[in-house]
Amino acid sequence: MTERLGCTVPVIQTAMGWVAEPSLVIGSSNAGAFGFLGAAVMTPDECRAKILAVRQGTDRPFGVNFHSFQPGADAIVDLIVANSAQVRAVSFGRGPNAKMIGRFRDAGILCIPTVGAVKHAQKMVDLGVDMVTVQGGEGGGHTGSVPSTVLLPQVLDAVQVPVIAAGGFGDGRGLVAALAYGAVGIAMGTRFMLTRESPVADAAKATYLKAGTDQILVTTRLDGIPQRMVRTPLLDRLERSGPLGMWLRAFEAGRAMKRQTGASWLDFIKSARGMTGHGDVPLRQAMMAATMPMLIQKAVIEGDMQNGVMATGIVGGRIADMPTCAELIDRVMLEARARLAALCQHD
Repeated sequence: MTERLGCTVPVIQTAMGWVAEPSLVIGSSNAGAFGFLGAAVMTPDECRAKILAVRQGTDRPFGVNFHSFQPGADAIVDLIVANSAQVRAVSFGRGPNAKMIGRFRDAGILCIPTVGAVKHAQKMVDLGVDMVTVQGGEGGGHTGSVPSTVLLPQVLDAVQVPVIAAGGFGDGRGLVAALAYGAVGIAMGTRFMLTRESPVADAAKATYLKAGTDQILVTTRLDGIPQRMVRTPLLDRLERSGPLGMWLRAFEAGRAMKRQTGASWLDFIKSARGMTGHGDVPLRQAMMAATMPMLIQKAVIEGDMQNGVMATGIVGGRIADMPTCAELIDRVMLEARARLAALCQHD
């Protein structure tokens, strides 16, 4: 992983919407990890400016995350390819086809999708990706029901490309465990979110640090797909809402997103359907799916705990400090080497 991505430690900083901004990507990349810019919530103009900001802040390689169904996706792909001198990889969930993956590979850009099921890993490999990140059920945001300790070896047995472990990882012990399974490294989201370089609002950081594992739950009320969140007043209201209440909240969130992005209602609904990945969910939940990034922005970036939601991995329940990215990586590697030394001791 370090050889192919050009980082110095086998750790990825994941592409969290609104959080994986230039400050965090620069901090994690300069610390030796591989940082991903979260362009899935950006317009092409924003993506252009933020890729430039990262390139001005670090000479290390980094990655860009996007969705092929987001508005302006083609222009973002062009930007990624145009910056291939330093953009070493792309990450994504659903979306890119073999042709798009081939275009990235022709530009020397590695494709590293995030998957949560064995069949999805196999499909991505068939399409020609270079590596896969496997997120177990402990992960934040959209998550599955299979824990990392089961899903990771399943995927390792099913594919022949390098596999990166995600979901529940936050320290050097987890890195050694993932390597012992056969992964080439780990990806961490929540742990990097709670660093000093993270753009998360101070009020949100304080809420995250106070939240124990008993205050972190999985909900299907946002878009019909299980997601792991910290309990907030808005999430509690959504959990109690009936069909009419869900429609009202979906419409309000959609109108706010339209004001911010300038997209038409047709574009908005198309994006909503794309985010759910299927046409078999109620339109109100598809609309909530499309507006979810704004709900995350409201709480996590603006610090409005009353009217936003807070994605997190379950590992957030045991994080209690706010190091710099450099301090975090130094600690992870020190812990990893200590564990390896303990395992290799002889009587």
